[in-house]
Amino acid sequence: MINRLAETPKVMLIVMQMDARPEHVEAVVRKIEAHGLKAHPIAGAQRTAIGITGNIGMVERGLFESLPGVLEVIRVSHPYKLVSREFKPPDTVVTVKTPAGGGIRIGGPDLVVIAGPCSVESHEQTLRIARRVQAAGAHMLRGGAFKPRTSPYSFQGLGCEGLEILARVREETGLPVVTEATDIDVLDAVTEYADVVQVGARNMQNYTLLKRVGRCGRPVLLKRGMTATVTELLLSAEYILDQGNPDVILCERGIRTFADHSRNTLDLSAVPAVKRISHLPIIADPSHAAGERAKVFPLSRAAVAVGADGVMVEVHDRPEEALSDGNQALLPDEFDHLMEAMRQLAPVVDRSIPVPVGT
Repeated sequence: MINRLAETPKVMLIVMQMDARPEHVEAVVRKIEAHGLKAHPIAGAQRTAIGITGNIGMVERGLFESLPGVLEVIRVSHPYKLVSREFKPPDTVVTVKTPAGGGIRIGGPDLVVIAGPCSVESHEQTLRIARRVQAAGAHMLRGGAFKPRTSPYSFQGLGCEGLEILARVREETGLPVVTEATDIDVLDAVTEYADVVQVGARNMQNYTLLKRVGRCGRPVLLKRGMTATVTELLLSAEYILDQGNPDVILCERGIRTFADHSRNTLDLSAVPAVKRISHLPIIADPSHAAGERAKVFPLSRAAVAVGADGVMVEVHDRPEEALSDGNQALLPDEFDHLMEAMRQLAPVVDRSIPVPVGT
């Protein structure tokens, strides 16, 4: 009988001494790679740690414990490895580059607000809304160029034309862009135009896409699937990190429950749960959870109160004309109100709202 447990990939973590020199770290990495394994160096404030993945069964500790600069070799016990706090205790802060050369930090002391229309409908519409949310204090622009819809007859997005519109609006406003890659066929195009590549709820367990996204060279916004557990969300993030991309932002966007008073149920308990067991930042998407604009404001505040690193909301100045999800889009005046509430709430939870680019 085959012992399946013995075949389960294990992860070891090599902790370097505080006075370990760069050449010591390089020697450990070479040793790991010489055994056909993957090395994942993580530079901390005081010491460097190096994760080992790709092995079946336990790695012999003696292979590394005697190397210069090594303090200890420990086992990571969670089913998810690279995303766990056991692997990396400090919070990961994902920096999204801005056109002006600065950066928006997600996961640190700042609260980040991402806002914009559900779908890119035209250049005029996208620019109009972008300028409005930017004036209110939004830090990044969201907008779908490719739209995975439940019905094949619903608006599917403008595709590459939508990406070009988002790029033009970024140039005109300075707002970094978040947009979704719906499959591997469009990933290269999305990567070319987007500052953050979004993997939507329907693709959270599209492992082929996750692997490719892990090599795309852009920060990734990974949304929780509609029926996924927190563990499944973290394991999906593991696919991305395992391919070499550490810049993953998780997103709680609501899950399906028995409730019929909202589109989905925003699982606020997932935010502190993720914070406890993972170093990755997590934001909330109350728009897709609620499905109604009246619920977006209170759910946004609640998400910040439980520890979310930011929120992503939909805004449209003509929701009755919106080609998708107009019912859940905040009106611009309502978004102004939300931003003011965020500024008031931030210091209560020991956070701050940075001044957005271009203001």
